[in-house]
Amino acid sequence: MIRSPSASSGVSSRVRQSIRSFGMDTITLAGPLSAKLDAISEAGFSQVMLKANDLVGHPSGFEAAVAEFKASGLRGTGFQVLRDFEGLSGDLHAYKVDIAKSMLEMCAALGCDVLLACSSTSTHASEDRDHIARDLRKLAMLAIPYGIKIAYEALSWGRHINEFSDAWDVISRGDCPNLGIGLDSFHIFASKTPLEELNFIAPHQIFLVQLADFMWQETPTFEERRTTARTFRVFPGEGVHSADLKALVLKLEALGYNGDYSFEVFNDDYQQMPLQTVTARARKSALWLADDVMQLNAPDIHGMRLR
Repeated sequence: MIRSPSASSGVSSRVRQSIRSFGMDTITLAGPLSAKLDAISEAGFSQVMLKANDLVGHPSGFEAAVAEFKASGLRGTGFQVLRDFEGLSGDLHAYKVDIAKSMLEMCAALGCDVLLACSSTSTHASEDRDHIARDLRKLAMLAIPYGIKIAYEALSWGRHINEFSDAWDVISRGDCPNLGIGLDSFHIFASKTPLEELNFIAPHQIFLVQLADFMWQETPTFEERRTTARTFRVFPGEGVHSADLKALVLKLEALGYNGDYSFEVFNDDYQQMPLQTVTARARKSALWLADDVMQLNAPDIHGMRLR
């Protein structure tokens, strides 16, 4: 039984208010879509990042999955993920355009306004940045009739675009208002991109921020990055990059970012744990970020008057 956030019990209104900027990703949890949505809502979250497999793999079909999501009362942070779209030519490009159209239709059916597209890992993709920018602009133009924004994210093992500074370069060349950047803390820390590079990004074109930690300091090879990213991320504050995550979030806040944060946590161990155990860990992470890092509930000292 899917319950709306207002109907579930056990989580105080203060907790819900604290974690309102944070959402979970269905990719973190095991089980059917309905159980995932229920557990996320019961943990106090009001938003969820949806992945295509959860919906097209629903036993009653895509339309039933959409109905379950809408009945949950959760807001869709975004929809993922379009892979290996840019830099292709000929039949490969035409094929990927058709795939993109289908992804946009699904994103619109869910009422999500952000589609995540990851940088290409294909050996067939061109390294020409103007070519990449043209393709991203085409994708953004296809999204305009749906009212959808394209968040382009640099995978840390991307073939030609593997740092967010590179992603921003091609986004700027694409020059389309609904084409922006998706930032993922894992890829930033894995590739060791300096946070100072964020100073060159327009805050209003940051369409999504995904947060995760992991358990080792170095991921020097693309294969290590890929394996860690897909099997052993942990929630913010659980790994060895807590100080880096704090610096990243505070940097984004200082720049004026006021959008969503989604926990992009792929973890094989969490897939073997009860849903409520995993969502409780996510809630603890969100409260750490809200209360200790961002200090959302701290009193406004400057607004107080001495009597």
